[in-house]
Amino acid sequence: MAIWKPEGWTSHDVVAKTRRLLGMKRIGHAGTLDPMVTGVLPLCLGRSTRVVEYIQERPKSYEATICLGVATDTEDMTGEIIDSVESVQVSEQDIKKVLKQFIGNIEQIPPMYSAVKVDGKRLYELAREGKSVERKARQVTIHQIELISIDFEKKLPQFTFSVLCSKGTYIRTLCVDIGRALGVPAAMASLVRTMSGGIVKEQCVTLEQVEEHMQQGTLEDILISPDQAIDHIPATTVKSIKRKYAIQGQKLYWTDIDGHQQLEDGSIVRVFDEAGIFLGIFQLDKKHHLVLPVKVFS
Repeated sequence: MAIWKPEGWTSHDVVAKTRRLLGMKRIGHAGTLDPMVTGVLPLCLGRSTRVVEYIQERPKSYEATICLGVATDTEDMTGEIIDSVESVQVSEQDIKKVLKQFIGNIEQIPPMYSAVKVDGKRLYELAREGKSVERKARQVTIHQIELISIDFEKKLPQFTFSVLCSKGTYIRTLCVDIGRALGVPAAMASLVRTMSGGIVKEQCVTLEQVEEHMQQGTLEDILISPDQAIDHIPATTVKSIKRKYAIQGQKLYWTDIDGHQQLEDGSIVRVFDEAGIFLGIFQLDKKHHLVLPVKVFS
């Protein structure tokens, strides 16, 4: 299931509300969103929580609005202003040129207001105590970044851009770094996650819609199957005679499955039976000609 997270809610709030609506304890989300951020929040229900790690590894896309001329301690407009300028002189051409510079692998220093742990304590906890600590830079990948619109009529100029990026990318920090590259202080004004784990807005439902489907007994209509949620993982088929071994979590042999021939040693695969029923996630061991169980679902 994928929820369109409303503004003002934490990801934990959404999970807690969904637990109450469904009467289900075992629910996890795939990728935290800050309270001010709206957008795609995949939820894994029951045994499907075991695919969270595979969903989180996939790229995410966002639409962010950046405010030029002001910087804050939180890197967004909820924080206290720590720097500002009276005027901003940048052009559309300047912005497009700078955005292109961020495509590829880049280094980011996690913001103090983040959930990263340092010496066992989360950075945002230290920040609330008025402390600032040294943070190690992390490499992330910007796959695509494009300018959407510009609004220079406001007192503080703004522009909106879309970005497709790897797991662990801080868009707030990206906004600050873009401003720095333009030669002005900057902060994130708003953010929407438009895709997560391959799931887009059109596949999402609101919490109100979840409640309606529960009342109507049509919850199945809005669920996304675990195998569909990880459809970026190659699919293989186990022969009928070996199906029972697969669902018992036993190792299989090369000759037991089809669809693995072009894959590398150590690859993760989705295994289906000949009727198309998802049986689980397995790993290829080419050296020993084995297919080893990782997570069994049927």
